[in-house]
Amino acid sequence: MDSVGVAAAAPDAGPGPAWQSKCPWGAPSTTSISCSLADVMSEQLAKELQLEEEKAAFPEVVAAAEGPFITGENIDTSSDLMLAQMLQMEFDKEYDAQLRREEKKINGDSKVSISFENYRKVHPYDSDSSEDEVDWQDTRHDPYRADKPTTTPKRGFIGKGKDITTKHDEVVCGRKNTARMENFAPEFQVGDGIGMDLKLSNQVFNALKQHAYSEERRSARLHEKKEHSTAEKAVDPRTRLLLYKMVNSGMLETITGCISTGKESVVFHAYGGKSATEDKVIPPECAIKVFKTTLNEFKNRDKYIKDDYRFKDRFSKLNPRKIIRLWAEKEMHNLTRMQNAGIPCPQVVILKKHVLVMSFIGQDQVPAPKLKDVTLSNEDMKKAYYQILNMMQQLYRECNLVHADLSEYNMLWHDGKIWLIDVSQSVEPTHPHGLEFLFRDCRNVSQFFQKGGVAEALNERELFNAVSGLNITADNEVDFQAEIEALEKINEDHVQNHGKKLSTFSSDGDPPIYDE
Repeated sequence: MDSVGVAAAAPDAGPGPAWQSKCPWGAPSTTSISCSLADVMSEQLAKELQLEEEKAAFPEVVAAAEGPFITGENIDTSSDLMLAQMLQMEFDKEYDAQLRREEKKINGDSKVSISFENYRKVHPYDSDSSEDEVDWQDTRHDPYRADKPTTTPKRGFIGKGKDITTKHDEVVCGRKNTARMENFAPEFQVGDGIGMDLKLSNQVFNALKQHAYSEERRSARLHEKKEHSTAEKAVDPRTRLLLYKMVNSGMLETITGCISTGKESVVFHAYGGKSATEDKVIPPECAIKVFKTTLNEFKNRDKYIKDDYRFKDRFSKLNPRKIIRLWAEKEMHNLTRMQNAGIPCPQVVILKKHVLVMSFIGQDQVPAPKLKDVTLSNEDMKKAYYQILNMMQQLYRECNLVHADLSEYNMLWHDGKIWLIDVSQSVEPTHPHGLEFLFRDCRNVSQFFQKGGVAEALNERELFNAVSGLNITADNEVDFQAEIEALEKINEDHVQNHGKKLSTFSSDGDPPIYDE
């Protein structure tokens, strides 16, 4: 193949204006150089020619582009424009750093964060922030978070023919149900179901939804109940206000702490102060019994009150707070009866709503031990048995009461004798279940002292006849309880017909008084 001559124009090095040397109609000042067709078709040669033309046409622009914004070295500060651009760039960096500090301060450790991205001046890849600084991130889209399933159009299906997918598709419904779990309460942990591509059926989702709503309502009820009721070893704001008033009035000097908790109350220890009246003496140490205002742990209180003729007209099952106040008032009246009869028991100081202040059975903040926790000698155990037997007879005959929860748990051993406590459930013998409660007390007392080695201890039927004065003769316990229920039925009919609260039990005189 023959070579073809190609003329290449070069800039004139002689004097004269530049437009004359670059004029396309001017005569070439240099001789033509012959080259091959391969050199003409070379891409590298074309690029070199293009770069030479650009350098010749735009020398200043290229120099500015390769200036301080790219290399950062050999900066020429003689230009005011360059200085202004550099200062603006530094100001924008400081402004962005301040935004990052404010963003970190506001977000903290919260799972939900905010971003000042729209207020930044410099794009993140232009900033020379170090690795320990907060990295820039577009919070509007998290690349590590799975996308929510796309919704079906209004027509209810997508695709055509065999590829049609309706809104009732199992996979689509499962993913939608997984995404809808995020609408549950924050307390209900659902996990990252979308990221695991979890598919929940409608039945499972409805069950979880119902459970989430139930838990939310239950937590709301518990929160409200804790605000308005006494909790374990704690008091609600109303009770705390009552205790503050007692301390501020000078009746109590100080409240030291909790000494006992039970199913119906919490007992605190306090040091007594001065009474407002001279006729009333406050003991040096007091026991504050705070009745719990919740009925969850002791729901059978109503049967001790609604059938008691002293409180029957004032009983209201629809108002739990009134029941608690009646419960506290009932213990105050029962303790007053026992104190007037000379039975060892706590002395009532004052009653304020559901807070009962009594004398403290013990010494130096140490409560007297329960009878079940004390190891007594044979003589002391025998002495305690005859003492409790005499107290049961006094309680039945002089106080007209039945303890209804008498056991070694409600008897204290202090100063060498028995003390009775917890008489809030005590009822009169005319109660529809009074004799049943008495027989239960006799069983508890008889079994405890028989196990304690007291040979003189009577069995429950003999003890019942000795305390009540009734002469019920039965060969077995079943017949004995049947006769008791028959007597209770007769007494209840008599009270309803005649409106009297007197017992119609037939007895053979007063019960014998047992003494050591």
